[in-house]
Amino acid sequence: MHGLWLRKTMNQYVNVEMKKEIESNEESVLSKKGEVLAKEELEFHEKLSLRQNYDTLVKEEIEVFEEPVLKQDAEIQIKEETRVHVKKIHQMTHFREKTFQCDNCEKAFSDKSNLIRHQRTHTGEKPYQCKQCDKSFSHKFSLIKHQRTHTGKKPYQCKQCDKFFSRKGNLTQHQMTHTGEKPYQCKQCDKVFTQKCNLIIHQITHTKEKPYQCNQCDKSFSRNRGLILHQRTHTGEKPYQCNQCDMGFIQKNSLILHQRTHTGEKPYQCNQCDKSFSQKCSLILHQRTHTGEKPYQCNQCDNSFSRNSILILHQRTHTGE
Repeated sequence: MHGLWLRKTMNQYVNVEMKKEIESNEESVLSKKGEVLAKEELEFHEKLSLRQNYDTLVKEEIEVFEEPVLKQDAEIQIKEETRVHVKKIHQMTHFREKTFQCDNCEKAFSDKSNLIRHQRTHTGEKPYQCKQCDKSFSHKFSLIKHQRTHTGKKPYQCKQCDKFFSRKGNLTQHQMTHTGEKPYQCKQCDKVFTQKCNLIIHQITHTKEKPYQCNQCDKSFSRNRGLILHQRTHTGEKPYQCNQCDMGFIQKNSLILHQRTHTGEKPYQCNQCDKSFSQKCSLILHQRTHTGEKPYQCNQCDNSFSRNSILILHQRTHTGE
């Protein structure tokens, strides 16, 4: 019944919104290349664009309710040529007048709903509440992604291995481990990254900027995340608790590494011998026994070492420490 109600409601929405769009564009609309679309063609394109919005909303409902009848009712196949038309209409939204102005900053939007979503960044409003915990979110899609942490749902599967992911972005990042793709290039050095956020973090190493200052000591950090983790050393907070012993940890990655002491998991396999390791850094150190790499160079003699800890011990022979 929910699926039938949703389809009826959304069809009404499509018809009303389509009529509004057609009336507001009675003559023509300029495409990205400046071409003029006739009214009849515009109506056709708008119908396709609104239909895609309909499909998106239906899919969101599927993810929340997971009703088999709704899923079967809502799955709409869109051909490639339809996607091209929808993309063309989307491009035209960039040419619409941005009449909805934010009262708190200089940003403006062509759609009132986008303005409302933006204003939440100022007000801090989070109307989407998780029913299973006390977390709330400013966007519905953020709530849907969060709910998967409770349900364990991982709808995005890698086609090259058997791994599943709860978010499409995580799948995209994982797929780069198969392709070796690193699309984000640093303009100041030759380093490349799979994620834009990692590039941004890396670029701070060039500027040496550390804008995040601890209010309990004189330490500062390049990332807010680094400051949050550091402040836990003052408060003693350890939010990541092992479910097999009484140990707690400041950050999630430390908990994951610790849990491998219980499970015996060693996911990092050497490709030159049969050894495997629980941590990636241990694998890197081991691989140097095969390659002979010694990246840690003494600045007082010509000795070099495979590990930084060995270099530190060696340097004491010079300082007498």
